[in-house]
Amino acid sequence: MGMKVTIYDVAKKAGVSIATVSKVINNNTGNMRESTKQRVKKAMEELNYHPNIMASALMGKGTKTLGLLVPDISNPFFSEIAKVIEDRAHEKGYSVIMCSTDENEEKEKKNVELLQSKLVDGFIVGSTYRDKSIVQNLTKAGVPVVMLTQDDPVIDVSKVFVDDFKGGYEATIHHLQNGHHKIAIISEQRALASVKRTEGYLQALKTYGIQPRQEYMVRTRGTIANGIKAFGNLFQLPEPPTAIFACNDQLAIGVMLGAKEKGIKIPEQLSLIGFDDTILARATYPRLTTVAQPIAEMGKTVVDLLIEEIRLGCSKKERILYNPELIIRETTDKASKPDHIAKTE
Repeated sequence: MGMKVTIYDVAKKAGVSIATVSKVINNNTGNMRESTKQRVKKAMEELNYHPNIMASALMGKGTKTLGLLVPDISNPFFSEIAKVIEDRAHEKGYSVIMCSTDENEEKEKKNVELLQSKLVDGFIVGSTYRDKSIVQNLTKAGVPVVMLTQDDPVIDVSKVFVDDFKGGYEATIHHLQNGHHKIAIISEQRALASVKRTEGYLQALKTYGIQPRQEYMVRTRGTIANGIKAFGNLFQLPEPPTAIFACNDQLAIGVMLGAKEKGIKIPEQLSLIGFDDTILARATYPRLTTVAQPIAEMGKTVVDLLIEEIRLGCSKKERILYNPELIIRETTDKASKPDHIAKTE
C-alpha cells in the first residue's frame, strides 16, 4: 500500500498553489483559466486523489452533498425528477444521496438521521411526512430544506410544486366536456398533492351540478398493482364509471391493465386520464391522456433554491408554483350514448 496522496502532491504535480487545487475541488473556480482547471483535474485523476469530504465538513466548508428524500423510487415521476436533480447538482459541483421512504414513518425518520450522519448540506424533501416534527426539527437546527411536489402549510420552508388543484380540475372538466357524468377518481392516500387534485375533481363536478358519489372515490397507494385493484372494485359496482381520473400515471396504467383483463376497451368503453406525464404515459398503447408536471424545470429549480440557501445561509421562503398541462392523447373519448350501449349489449 503506497503513501496516501495529499492535496500537496496534486498542487506539485499540476504546478499550482494549494489554494488553486482547493478552488477546483470546491468548484469555486470563478475566473480561473480553463487550462489551469483541467491541469488540476488531470493531476487529481493521475494521482487517484479523492478529497477528504469529512475533513472539509469539520472545517465548516460543507460536504457538497444534498440529501434527496422521495416516497417511492419505483414511481417514474420520482426517478425522472431524481435524474434531473442529480444532473443539476453535478453541474453546480454537488452530489446527491437519495433515500426512498416508502411512506413508512419509521423509514422517514431513519433516512433523515442517515443523511444527517453523512453530513449533507441540505435536504430536498419529496415525501409527505406524517410526523411533521422530523422536517420541522431540521429547519429549527438551521439545516436548509426545500420541499418538492407539496405545499405543506405546516412546514415553513421554500417549496416547488405544481398547481394540483388546477390539474385535478382540468382533468375532470375534460371528462365532463366529453359528456361523462359517472367519473371516478383514484387518488394516493398519503400524498398532499392528491388531496388538492381531489379538491379540483370535486370542484369540477360542482361546476356541472353533479353530486359526487362516495363509491367513485378510491384512495390507495399509488402503484400499478393498486390501480388494477381499484379498477376491479369500481367495475363491480352496480353502476360502474364511464370515466376515471387517476392521480398518477402508475394508477392509470393499473386501470389500463385491469380493463384489458376484463375486455373493457379504452377509450370506447372507458375514458381515462393520468397525472405526471412520465415515460409510462408515452410507452403504453393506447397512449395515455395525462396531466403533465414540468419535471425538468421543477427538478432544476429545487436544486437551485437549495444551493442558494446553503451558500447564502439565509432562507427567503419561496413558493414556486408551476402550471400543470393536460396532454390529450388516446385514452379519452366522448361518452357513448345510452341507447348505443343498449344495442351492443
